[in-house]
Amino acid sequence: MRVALLSFHTSPLAALGGKDTGGMNVFVRETARELSRRGVAVDVFTRSTGAHALRIDPRLGAHARVIHVPAGPEAPQPKHVLHQYIGAFVDWIVRFARTESAHYNVIHAHYWLSGLAAEQLRAQWNTPFAITFHTLAELKNQIAEREQDRESELRLRSECHLCSVADRITANTSLEKTQLVRFYGAGSSRIRVVPPGVDLALFHPIEQSFAKRAIGIPVDHRLLLFAGRIERLKGIETLFRAVALLAQRRRDWDWSRINLAVIGGDPSMEGVRQNEEMARLQALREELGLHDVIAFLGAREQEALPFYYAAAEMLIMPSHYESFGMVALEAMACGTPVIASDVGGLSILVQHNKTGLRVRVNDPAELARAIEKLMDDEPRRRRLGQRAACYAQGFSWQQVVEKLLAVYAEIAR
Repeated sequence: MRVALLSFHTSPLAALGGKDTGGMNVFVRETARELSRRGVAVDVFTRSTGAHALRIDPRLGAHARVIHVPAGPEAPQPKHVLHQYIGAFVDWIVRFARTESAHYNVIHAHYWLSGLAAEQLRAQWNTPFAITFHTLAELKNQIAEREQDRESELRLRSECHLCSVADRITANTSLEKTQLVRFYGAGSSRIRVVPPGVDLALFHPIEQSFAKRAIGIPVDHRLLLFAGRIERLKGIETLFRAVALLAQRRRDWDWSRINLAVIGGDPSMEGVRQNEEMARLQALREELGLHDVIAFLGAREQEALPFYYAAAEMLIMPSHYESFGMVALEAMACGTPVIASDVGGLSILVQHNKTGLRVRVNDPAELARAIEKLMDDEPRRRRLGQRAACYAQGFSWQQVVEKLLAVYAEIAR
């Protein structure tokens, strides 16, 4: 079998923590690696954003290649203009496949832009395609606080169209399957639930004091952790306000030894200029008097993340919307309890009082109470963390790819 993975707008090799790099990048990268390990030939096609990049990058595995497609300027572009380059993207791939005499049995598109490209490639090659949306415009628009946070009509129409023409749709959770049927009219018989996975060889429990020393914090300090993209729908403001409430209420805590680390984005002056939300959050930190408590660490390498998860008392995900919540799964695999908003995939992944705690979205007071509960109860933290690590064992990439291969076999027939 030969598979074409389409990740039009972002490369699986891109550094995580940027504005458009997150769980989807990990999903594409890890499925390509696991398919390669099984001897399945995989080409990942992504739009080139730099002329210096290798046109064909073989680093994902013996049978996997990331192919940087010149479509439009070979430089980062705003996401709202990318759709105009889909035709050039498809034309280049068709020429490439003809030159290499490559025949693909299945196309797997990730995100709606890739889905539009996959539809055109199916017409050229007569090759079926599956699509994973990763996030849904309708759900993001329902929680958008400002007009500029709303997704475009083009995206909404395209997602609805793709739900009617894709050979298969894979949903992250059973809840997302229900949402695809309800909001987009997708046929439930063509939807398969395939959750993202976690690299259990990388993300596993580490002794907490060892992890603290590895990341350079004193063993007697207590770490609260957020990890993810720096954008409004991640609900980071809610977390900051919850910590401010605790700082006022719990004066018995030694706040010189308690820190909230924010992993993601670029906290430098240049990063602040480019990311309005980073600037807003840094100003909010000062306004709340939390300069000595909250640290913006920026993006961290994937290999460093297990030490941060293991060093933390808890991971906190106050998101307004999450299709799944891969960061939560990574922390759980490391034996770290998670406090998460009761939304989207988090409402399924984080089992209340079993692997973590769920709280109402956008409620600093309830979030503060949840943090307080776990901070004050070490046996409970350990119990939740141990159960979380056990639960995460059911999400290995090997199990994910087994499900994907079954989907590919269905449509390849």
